[in-house]
Amino acid sequence: MSLKTFVKISSVNNLSDARYCAGMYVNLLGFSLENTSDNFVSPEKYKEITDWLSGLEYVAEFHSSHPESMLAQIQHYPGIRYIEFNEEIHLGMLANTEYGLILRKQVNHLKELEELISKAATYKEHDITLLLVSDSLQLDPNMLSKVKSLAQDCQVLLGFGLEASSIEKIVELTGVKGIALQGGVEIKPGLKDFDELADILEVLEEED
Repeated sequence: MSLKTFVKISSVNNLSDARYCAGMYVNLLGFSLENTSDNFVSPEKYKEITDWLSGLEYVAEFHSSHPESMLAQIQHYPGIRYIEFNEEIHLGMLANTEYGLILRKQVNHLKELEELISKAATYKEHDITLLLVSDSLQLDPNMLSKVKSLAQDCQVLLGFGLEASSIEKIVELTGVKGIALQGGVEIKPGLKDFDELADILEVLEEED
């Protein structure tokens, strides 16, 4: 079994999410490595989770850490393959490391997306994947067109406006590399509501 598009799950912090996503053949699992985050995963918890998994690649997720702190923290988390970060200014210090890079960009205005399009060639040159998130933008025809323009020139993971009923059409129309979905907190250990996450992943399942 496989999925019809590339999928990253962000903010994984429990074994229920991780095992479910592994069973659905997602590509990347992201773990928050900043101890100020509500979703922080300690080295011990990370090992406890990843010891059960195989066939996935792991992302170290940061929001405000300096690159030196990121690289030092990652040493306590074996198997990390990617670094996700928010500050574009950090690109220079991270570009020559052994890790794949995911730049998380909050876009709340169309102009911000247009600025990314103007820099897409540079992102491609340095093999940067853009993860687009938004608290306000809707995937209307104009927005879909802009995302498509961006995805033509660099790798894009779409992290907003995703619903099971339209996900296949959105991926097709935009040509994005894939999508990013959010993990969540267990109701109690071993018990979790997967409905929203599962609905999208099940739509993306390839038929045998």
